[in-house]
Amino acid sequence: MPLIPEEPQIHESVPGPRVTPAAGRTAPTPRPVPAPGPRPAPKRPGPPGPQRGPAAPQAQRGQRDAAKSPAPAAVPQIQLIPASVDGALDAAEEAVDLLLDSGRAPQDVLVLTTGEQHPWAAHELSFGETSYWAQHDAGEDVFYADASVAERAASRPVVVVAVNGGADDAAARALPMAMAKAAVLLIVCGDPQRINSLIGAGV
Repeated sequence: MPLIPEEPQIHESVPGPRVTPAAGRTAPTPRPVPAPGPRPAPKRPGPPGPQRGPAAPQAQRGQRDAAKSPAPAAVPQIQLIPASVDGALDAAEEAVDLLLDSGRAPQDVLVLTTGEQHPWAAHELSFGETSYWAQHDAGEDVFYADASVAERAASRPVVVVAVNGGADDAAARALPMAMAKAAVLLIVCGDPQRINSLIGAGV
């Protein structure tokens, strides 16, 4: 009876591998397919979620720190040009000339004096304070002012201070003010010993 031995073969072909397996794979023996669910495979980067493990808090902490710590306020570079009280104004003038020759714009420079007024400031003030400060507000040229009115002057990239006399307490107040007004560079012209004693530290 030929049908009896063929029955097991027909019966085995039903659960066994198909003639044309899916995706070109051949599975010699049927294996159980795992049910969908969490696998013990290593985690791969995916869309961010509230519970991402230690990586997410670290990234959030980095972003929070970056947002909390703004760029530090710029501290101007300080240059000291040794000069006597009588020669401090001339030294300041030379410093301004060098700045302009190096390409610095005139409106970038503010010159402060602790003693006698700069001749330009004295001349302009003879026409009245309104005209004098109008030139400051125009911001088109180097501006010269007495250190006692430095508070009124706007900040500029470069501030040059001529320590050419004046009371020690006034000069001591002028230096921190000049530093606050200088965005990039502070040049102090005067006697180094006096300047150091005024600010209480080496410049």
